[in-house]
Amino acid sequence: MKYIELTVRTTSEASELIADLLWNYTEGGVAISDSADVIALQSGRSGVYWDYLDETLQTPRTEVLVKAFLRPDREGEIGQIMREISDMVSRSEGAIPFGTLEMTRREIDGDDWIDIWKKHFRPLPLGRITVVPEWIEYEKREGEEIVLLDSNMAFGTGEHETTAMCVELLQDALKAGDTVLDIGCGSGILGIAAAKLGAGRCDLTDIDPVAVSSARHNAAKNGVSDRVTVSEGDLAEGAAAKADLILANITAEILVRLAPAVPMRLKEGGTVILSGIIADRRNAVKAAFGEQGLVVKKEVQRGEWFALVLQRK
Repeated sequence: MKYIELTVRTTSEASELIADLLWNYTEGGVAISDSADVIALQSGRSGVYWDYLDETLQTPRTEVLVKAFLRPDREGEIGQIMREISDMVSRSEGAIPFGTLEMTRREIDGDDWIDIWKKHFRPLPLGRITVVPEWIEYEKREGEEIVLLDSNMAFGTGEHETTAMCVELLQDALKAGDTVLDIGCGSGILGIAAAKLGAGRCDLTDIDPVAVSSARHNAAKNGVSDRVTVSEGDLAEGAAAKADLILANITAEILVRLAPAVPMRLKEGGTVILSGIIADRRNAVKAAFGEQGLVVKKEVQRGEWFALVLQRK
């Protein structure tokens, strides 16, 4: 479906007012792009830290973009939008800076990006595991385990270096019948791969309800729902047993925060595989888990990303 992307250039002070007005004209959503929000997040005032950030986003900008996505049949209402914005400025009597209020429009595709993306996703071999898009016919080869994946809605296709390293490392660490905990499961690829390779039980958890839904869908598609449980939360507090193998492919900052809790979910002699770590956060992750009695047994790098394999001392 085609949409009209309507962009209004304004200020931080007026952005919410403009957004509220635009919501009256769209079922496609409204987005605010304000560098002040990024700076507030990175400064720590929000209690959130981003490991990965384009440095250009940290430069304050006076201009804020408010975008609304209109159905084509509502394009004729743009004139009315302009009049309502003008009335809003008049009523404020100069108390609120509105900026230039320059307005631009362009036609964009709606859900076509999904079909375009699918054309470029191909079966991906990762050791004994081959990740296959569920919409592609693929014949399993001898000694190969297939993970069917529909990851439109959640991170984890296997193509990213961090996911690929985790899939490959778990093949060396996993023993038949092991209990596995996947923290921040995304699409469910790691837990599903573990089940396909012989894990007895896999507890998957994610704080994102979209990821939880996606992982459950993928587990069912792969026929492993009897051994894969997906829950919404940080560390699967409801899991009945400790894990032989814990997987966590998330940002380094979150890994550091979870470090004290991870060993409580790990059996004696168990293994932890961590990824999502960039070079300048690697030592922080090692230190955090070292304080919990876990030592690095193996370290792998692919591109700018690192993965660690840890065990108890």
